[in-house]
Amino acid sequence: MQQNRKTLSIKVSKDQLPDLAPDDPANLIAQAIQVRVCLTAIYNKASFLMAPHVLYKKHDELFIDAMTIECDGKPPREPKIGTFKLSGLNDIAMTGQRFVALESFDPADPKYENTLLVVKA
Repeated sequence: MQQNRKTLSIKVSKDQLPDLAPDDPANLIAQAIQVRVCLTAIYNKASFLMAPHVLYKKHDELFIDAMTIECDGKPPREPKIGTFKLSGLNDIAMTGQRFVALESFDPADPKYENTLLVVKA
């Protein structure tokens, strides 16, 4: 006899996210950061699979720092965090693929001081 297995699901409450419109790409990125799910996007005509670590504002523009998993189907030479300007990201979608934050990522980095919108520590 087969038993039903309990499964866990993660839901992000709206009060945990910044004040963003529901159809805003930043909202999708914020959700992906909160539940640690990879994103696909087009950036500078290249297709990326990325693990978003933080969403922040700099000079009144939104940016994400993310670890590139694949660029045009190829893995990077070394795992590292890259910076992507949100206005340059197109066709953003969640993949459902989970990720673990890069060990070298530091949300307390001075570059994020007073600019953070979403980070999952």
